[in-house]
Amino acid sequence: MSGTDLKQRLAAILAADAAGYSRLMAADEHATVAALDAARTVFRTHIEANGGRVIDMAGDSVLAVFELATGAVCASLAIQRELDAAAGEKPPDRRMLFRIGVHLGEIIEKSDGTVYGDGVNIAARLQSLAEPGGITASESVRVAVRGRVSADFDDRGEQPVKNIAEAVRAFDVRPAASEQRRLSAAARLDHPLADKPTLAVLPFANMSGDPEQDYFADGITEDIISQLARFQTIGVIARNSVFVYKNSAVRVQDVGRALGVGYVVEGSVRKAGARVRVNVQLIDAVSAKHVWAERYERDLADIFELQDEPTQHIVASLPSRVETAHLEQLKRKKPSDMSVYELVLRAKLCHHRGTADDNALGLQLLDQAIRIDRDHAPAYGWRACTRAQAMVRGYAEFSDAREEAVLRDVERGLAIDDNDLECLRIIGEFRIEQKRLDEALMFNDKLLRLNPGDPRLLAQRGEILTWRGQAQEGVEWIERAMRLDPHEADVWAHLLGRALFGAGRYAEAIAAFRRVPAMRFGHHAFVAACYAQLDERAAAADECKNVLRLKPDFRASDFCRSLSFADPSLCAHVRESLSRAGLPE
Repeated sequence: MSGTDLKQRLAAILAADAAGYSRLMAADEHATVAALDAARTVFRTHIEANGGRVIDMAGDSVLAVFELATGAVCASLAIQRELDAAAGEKPPDRRMLFRIGVHLGEIIEKSDGTVYGDGVNIAARLQSLAEPGGITASESVRVAVRGRVSADFDDRGEQPVKNIAEAVRAFDVRPAASEQRRLSAAARLDHPLADKPTLAVLPFANMSGDPEQDYFADGITEDIISQLARFQTIGVIARNSVFVYKNSAVRVQDVGRALGVGYVVEGSVRKAGARVRVNVQLIDAVSAKHVWAERYERDLADIFELQDEPTQHIVASLPSRVETAHLEQLKRKKPSDMSVYELVLRAKLCHHRGTADDNALGLQLLDQAIRIDRDHAPAYGWRACTRAQAMVRGYAEFSDAREEAVLRDVERGLAIDDNDLECLRIIGEFRIEQKRLDEALMFNDKLLRLNPGDPRLLAQRGEILTWRGQAQEGVEWIERAMRLDPHEADVWAHLLGRALFGAGRYAEAIAAFRRVPAMRFGHHAFVAACYAQLDERAAAADECKNVLRLKPDFRASDFCRSLSFADPSLCAHVRESLSRAGLPE
């Protein structure tokens, strides 16, 4: 056999064997053979459904390989769950139970598809360590799937393995309690539930040859990983798993398969004269297409003081870019085929569009998400936000019952997870609408402690300060959010415009409102007020026409009552400006 007939690669290996097979055959050959045939069908179905390939089913054993460790673990959990359900009616001594071992390691693959090597041997040894009906996995598997499968890993410590030089750290794998709820919900809808988007931040490359910058590059990588881990909408691979790729030339697709991620972040640091240049890019790990790229240049005064600023910008931009890329994928999916995470993500997009039809569709999607998983806190938070939006924008009438429904959703979300960022952020927004600004500030304080790098929370801080009469400080917070994530800056332009108006910077406020993608009547009203303060009567009159075109029954008094200023004199200033512009009292 020539060397070209062999291929060495990384793979996840599943090895299984029936416990007590000889005893079962001795007791009842026909029943045992029938049970074995049924079990083989279960194995093949779940292996193939999770991206695996059956290599061998000799006797009572099974050998399969997977591109991803997540596929091997998910298949193992599904197999044991189905086999357990099938054996439940039989007496304990007549049940056919399998031991399963899972390992992520090197295999040697022949041209005919058969596999060999230490990876296969270790998986087989792990199988022998498993309890009947159980799963035992290696540490490489636990690291690769962390945060991407709903399972608990119980550490069994270092285990000596026959014919393997080094001991293998083994873990017993069992479904997490939350996974049981998700699986039963998935069965009701007859489709699998996808995990949230996951990414790996590869060690930033030092392109300058300066050893001091090597520490700088590693520091940026570690800071990005630790700060991204605060975001609940994405999964991030831990440092130890990605630093094995340091100083290695790798293919993005290989990293994606090995670590089970959909996106990879690559970066580099280069010294250019008296400046340091940091490049970063986000890549789709399946297609290898670039989703986003940015470059940061700073003066080389103290290289370690430079670390924070580019890190903050990168961390602020990445989650929204990942969500945007994932939304592109959702365009090809029907709502009935979406997971809970995807339903909530699609509903968020509907909320941001903000039309009456989008609001109604968003509520339908969130209702569906909650029917699937009644313990998914963000779904309750976003349903509360979308319900509140319907009332604020006039798609539904204000009523005590609707307000109570909003509060029930938020309270339910926080009861599930009292640190859920979306629920805390949304109850903060609701407190702003209720003009309970001290409470809104309290929730924002907690949010910033949980995730100080989220630009949405910085923008919310600026809005609260504006309503409290601290407009100039509010401007600074909102501008910081916009600098950190320019991709989302226009979303917060109306907040900046309002803060600039409160600070008496009317011309700048007009420019900010002009950035709003689809100006509503309230935005035009503030622009009219700005022009009135600048004594530009013709421009103010034009804006008044826009206000009345969008809301013919507009009254300055009603509009000002809807504003959340803590100080009545600030509302009076807005009303006087609107009146001067020519809008009805």
